[in-house]
Amino acid sequence: MKLFVWDFHGVLEKDNERSVIDISNRVLRKLGFRQRLSKKDNLKLYGKKWYEYFEYLLPNQTHQKHLEIQQACISYEEANPNIVRSNIKPNNYAIDVLEKIQKSGHDQILISNMSDVALLMFTNSIGITKYFPKKAFACNSRIGNKIYTKHERLKDYLKDKKFDELIIIGDTPNDISLSEVAGGTTYLYTHPYLKFRDCNPTYRINNLREVLNEI
Repeated sequence: MKLFVWDFHGVLEKDNERSVIDISNRVLRKLGFRQRLSKKDNLKLYGKKWYEYFEYLLPNQTHQKHLEIQQACISYEEANPNIVRSNIKPNNYAIDVLEKIQKSGHDQILISNMSDVALLMFTNSIGITKYFPKKAFACNSRIGNKIYTKHERLKDYLKDKKFDELIIIGDTPNDISLSEVAGGTTYLYTHPYLKFRDCNPTYRINNLREVLNEI
């Protein structure tokens, strides 16, 4: 049996960047900042952590302030899930690929940098919660007392399990580096209108159906 390890943002979903710019600019206005993210900024920053958007937009503010704005955005997002639901969609072929992996008898988990509340909201919004029964793990290295990295989440999941191979699918160098935990084949996915990130995956893909070669 193989284990498929999925990232969420930029891989299983598309169009959430529209929510990011909307929520960011609403919160910036609410907090009294005059700066706003443009569509060009949003595309340039795509895939970065949310606080890094504010590092770019508000370079004279402290790191702590950038984290505070990020947390205000997360709280606003969770309080207004309609914004995400109106924009986000399952990525092309995501449902089909998850369904076929599930039917193949292999295991799959989801590990994403967000809160537990947000993770459930996002997976429900695109209809994929059923593919990860108790196997969708939030990790947020930016706020809170306990820090869970993606690497730690994967190590925890593997502790009492044995798999023939790990298949890791993500869109960032950090996702690809999950192979450091227990080896595996890595797929760097990127939306067709974006450039691939700088790292060394086993494969670079623009179509999630290529992952089905592993089953």
